[in-house]
Amino acid sequence: MKNLKIPNFLNTRMGFFSLLAVLFWIKNIAAYMTEFNLGIESPMQYFILFINPIATTLLLLSIALYVRRTKLSYITMMLIYFIMTVLLFSNVTYYREFTDFITINTMLGAGKVAEGLGQSALKLFHPTDIFYFIDFLLLGGALMTKKIKMDERPIRARVALAVSTLAVMIFSGNLFLAETDRSGLLTRTFSRDYLVKYLGINAFTAYDAVQTYKTTQVRAEASPNDMKEVEDYVKGHYAAPNDEMFGIAKGKNVIYIHLESTQQFLIDYKLKDENGVEHEVMPFVNSIYHDKSTYSFDNFFHQVKAGKTSDAETLLETSLFGLNQGAFFTQFGGKNTFEAAPDILKQTQGYTTAVFHGNSGNFWNRNEIYKRFGYDYFFDASYYDVNEDNSFQYGLHDKPFFEQSAQYLEHLQQPFYSKFIAVSNHYPYAEFTNDDAGFPMANTPDETVNGYFATANYLDKSVEEFFNYLKASGLYDNSVIVLYGDHYGVSNGRNRSLAELVGKTSSTWNDFDNAQMQRVPFMIHIPGQENGGINHTYGAQIDSLPTLLHLLGIDTQNYIQLGQDLFSNGHKDMAVFRDGSFMTSKYTFYNGTLYDNDTQLPITEPSEELQAQIDELQKEANRQLEISDKINNGDLLRFHTGSGLEPVDPSDYSYKNIMERLLEQEKTLGNQSTSVFSQNNNQSTVDLYETKSYKEYHPEAEKDETTTSTSEAK
Repeated sequence: MKNLKIPNFLNTRMGFFSLLAVLFWIKNIAAYMTEFNLGIESPMQYFILFINPIATTLLLLSIALYVRRTKLSYITMMLIYFIMTVLLFSNVTYYREFTDFITINTMLGAGKVAEGLGQSALKLFHPTDIFYFIDFLLLGGALMTKKIKMDERPIRARVALAVSTLAVMIFSGNLFLAETDRSGLLTRTFSRDYLVKYLGINAFTAYDAVQTYKTTQVRAEASPNDMKEVEDYVKGHYAAPNDEMFGIAKGKNVIYIHLESTQQFLIDYKLKDENGVEHEVMPFVNSIYHDKSTYSFDNFFHQVKAGKTSDAETLLETSLFGLNQGAFFTQFGGKNTFEAAPDILKQTQGYTTAVFHGNSGNFWNRNEIYKRFGYDYFFDASYYDVNEDNSFQYGLHDKPFFEQSAQYLEHLQQPFYSKFIAVSNHYPYAEFTNDDAGFPMANTPDETVNGYFATANYLDKSVEEFFNYLKASGLYDNSVIVLYGDHYGVSNGRNRSLAELVGKTSSTWNDFDNAQMQRVPFMIHIPGQENGGINHTYGAQIDSLPTLLHLLGIDTQNYIQLGQDLFSNGHKDMAVFRDGSFMTSKYTFYNGTLYDNDTQLPITEPSEELQAQIDELQKEANRQLEISDKINNGDLLRFHTGSGLEPVDPSDYSYKNIMERLLEQEKTLGNQSTSVFSQNNNQSTVDLYETKSYKEYHPEAEKDETTTSTSEAK
């Protein structure tokens, strides 16, 4: 360092400030590229990633520019720089273990995190980590030896203000680009990965701090007295089970199959290709829908909002709504108390509980909320062989997902409650380019609509292969299989392009049609039952939990659930949307307009009697939403003592090394093990799983393609 020559610019406060800003930018980019898996998918995202550390770095470091005293100004700069570096490095080490970013709640519970890591914490540190702190030694040495001289001249206030203003302007531009590339980034907040990718570690931490403060304030003001209002509502809203249906699936395994973005209109739908030939989009799901062992519902509606898939999970597993703004999973999932299906079945019936999803565990904060739901096991992307050929931006494609899940499913102790989250039928419905290509594309002006049917067909075949495995392995007969659509696949903004395909015209399409398109499939398949059929009851996702529990022989009157058993004689035929709109068998009230379901026309001048009826329905809808919001925002279930359930302690759950634990459990139980693997004389059933590509199922399609290509060549 003795002969080191320092540029004169660094001997000024602004020069030293600039050096720290550049060094911290380099650290951020190095962490982004080597430590975090942020799923960069486009040149725009790379550009945003490279600029997102700049704004907050300049803004925070500029605080020191307002300090006029020389030493104090330099100390303040170094302290801020050190704190930012520690925050970045803490996220790096935390990410290595949990594939997630540190939240304010994580910081507050740092002791539990360290305790959970134990001796393995040391393994999180790499020799190369000195990169994050070596500059402190170099800068400190340079300052002490006066190789870098402290500038005695204070920064003018207007210059400091200009730097701060520049930082705010850069952040505004950063946020604009982020919202352009990922609409609803701050309102939906479906993944911490996305916030870091678009805004950076510092901005993410600040945003999380604000959200945590808001949540803490609402929770702090809640009291046990608030729970009394909720209990009174639930008691008055409870619908007793149907005696003929109660307990018909008692003791059976539960297998939820998540039909991503699948709408009811796809049931029995046939798409015409360019030659006028009809192609059934979901033939296997259709066969289940019409099976005598299936209880199907054709007036079943999704109720999600910004949380979309995660909102559907909240509704189905807790019988509570998501939030009107933002995503419940990310805002409250890591904090709230629940009475969720997995925990209810585990505590009352001894079920093993597991969820399968071929995407990152922290997407939608699942790795936190599933613990609070009471899931014993969560098989995320880390348990699957995921590569560029078998996946896309939302995770592992459905065929390999279901196939690879079999190796874990066969080791679950029965009875079990499980959920399989498929993803391939997800916007933007990209066309397959491998051997799964072949199903015709629709012909509309909207490419998203055009691809929707092909990915839905792929999902259908994936589900069929999974059913075949369930039958071959012996799981099928002892299971109740629930297939559900989570939300719309074609949004309201694209419905006009879809209109001609569903027998409507784009010119006359209106909000009544938009409302009807919110139907999603809901099927409860119980092998061995003979009295299934299509039920025309008007219901929604919030009704699914009490319906399932009653089928399993579990009365729900002691639980806080806002839905009603769809089979109950006391069920009210009504579906409430998250925005306060609602649907009944006679009327549709959507976006402030009342429609007659028979005529499909607006009712512009309702009679006094009808208006009073609609006002009462609106009051009921608002009350249900209000009660749900009170429960969620105030975390009121922590005050509920009437369920008989022991509170869930998330620290009791870990989603690491699941396979080893399952094998050890089988070994410990010995002859008492009820897993399929054990019942099959400790022989794997994985080889029973058969999967093929679209072209293998349809060799004629490949032949037609070859013929067409040859013809075109001529």
